[in-house]
Parts: sequence; structure tokens; C-alpha cells
Amino acid sequence: MSYKSIIVNLAVDAHPAAIVKVGVELAERFGARLIGLAAADVPPLVATGHGMVYEGEVMQIQRTEIEKRLAELRAEFERLVPASIRSEWGQDVCSPTRFLSVSACAADLIVTGGHDRENVYRAVDIGSLALGTGRPVLVAASNVEHMLAKTVLVAWKDTREARRAIADALPFLARANEVVVATIDTDRGETIRDSLADVAVYLEHHGIMARTELIPGEADGDRLVAFARSVHADLIVSGAYGHSRLREWAFGGVTRTLIQESGINRMMSY
Repeated sequence: MSYKSIIVNLAVDAHPAAIVKVGVELAERFGARLIGLAAADVPPLVATGHGMVYEGEVMQIQRTEIEKRLAELRAEFERLVPASIRSEWGQDVCSPTRFLSVSACAADLIVTGGHDRENVYRAVDIGSLALGTGRPVLVAASNVEHMLAKTVLVAWKDTREARRAIADALPFLARANEVVVATIDTDRGETIRDSLADVAVYLEHHGIMARTELIPGEADGDRLVAFARSVHADLIVSGAYGHSRLREWAFGGVTRTLIQESGINRMMSY
């Protein structure tokens, strides 16, 4: 159980050192190749008093600035990655979300920071990334440089996405000191207890001893985060959106809450 190829995403408007160090640490831990990627795009239209117009000269200036920044990020990536790690670099002037999605076929895991998602031309949309890549997306906590994953919380609901997330997270779970599988108990029934027990048995077959927990209360993403802090989890594993981003699969709005949460590392699969 291991990741053999890891992508680390460098955002053009963020300091790269912290996220690169996370990528390096994970590459060393799992014996993986590390692929550094960075991208940003030029907005195709410019708003004026007369409507939306094409400004070729302005766009060219912006493109030149992006290319300069991408070159700086490459230099920083190559400086921070030791020679003992097999590494590659890729960059493009295009949508960062699309660039990572297209490149994801070359990796087992995508590592990124939780950047400003409002500017889709300069930062990845984490929800779209989780939906479109077919790979687990690990969102690092703000300014974290070490991904210890000593205590891992698995946010469980018996769905395809959650099952996929557990399978994708096995390399982390196998190395954790403690694994907690938890769900919010909204129906007070035995079905959810049986489901949790099944997960524990599945993990035991992989040599992972996990304890299960029922979180009392109504479905709520903030309740999950509060529970994660109460057990000192430094990584939350969860499924991502269900059939659409307007209908989230677990705990009402847990995916949205986890995307917005910046104090804990989060790993999402779809």
C-alpha cells in the first residue's frame, strides 16, 4: 500500500515553500516520484463601459507576467526538492483546475493548498478538482510544512464516495498511530452501527486497527470538524460531492465545510 507518484500544486499567488515541503515529505515517506505543477490563465474578456471587449495588448502583458511567475515557481520547486527524490515539473498558461485534472492520470495523489477559489484563473477549485480528476485530493492545512497524519479521522457514510475515500487513503491509514471511523448518528438505528463495524473489519483485513464512533446530533459539517479536533486528528478522510455539487453526500454540507476549513489536513475522493 503506497503512493508511487504524487502531484504537488503550486498556486501562483501563494508562497510555494510550505506546500513543496509537504510534497517532499510525502514523496520520501512513500518512495514516490514528485511532480510539481503550476498554472494560471488570462481572463479572456475585459469589461468596459461599452460591454465585454477583447484587449489583446492587456492580455499579452498578463500572459508575460504569468510566465514569469511560473518560471519563479519552477526555480523554487527545483531548489527545495532534494536530488534523492525523482522529480518532474510541468506548467502552462491555462485554467489551473483543468491543468491538474488533465495531469492527474500521471499520479496516485494530488496535494494542494486551500487557496482562494473565487479566482478560477489563478487558483484551483478544489470541489471541481475532486470531482473531475479520479484521484484523491489532499488539501493541506494553512502554512503546514509537515503532513504527519498520526491520528486520522475517517468521515463515514455508506456511499460509493466514502468507500472510495477509504481505499484511496489506505497508505495513510496503515501508517497512522490511530484511526477513528466516525459518522453522525441521525437515525439512531442499528444499520449505521453495522456499517461502521463493516468498515472496521475491512481495515483490519489490511492490518489497520480502527475504533468507531457515533457523533450525536443533527447532520452538520461543523460538528464533524469539532469532533476531529476533540480526537486531535491531523487528517480527515472523506468522500466528496455526490451526484452534483448542489446535493452533497454527507452530513448536509460536510464537503463545503471541509473545503473551507483551513486548520486541518483533508483528503477527499469521488
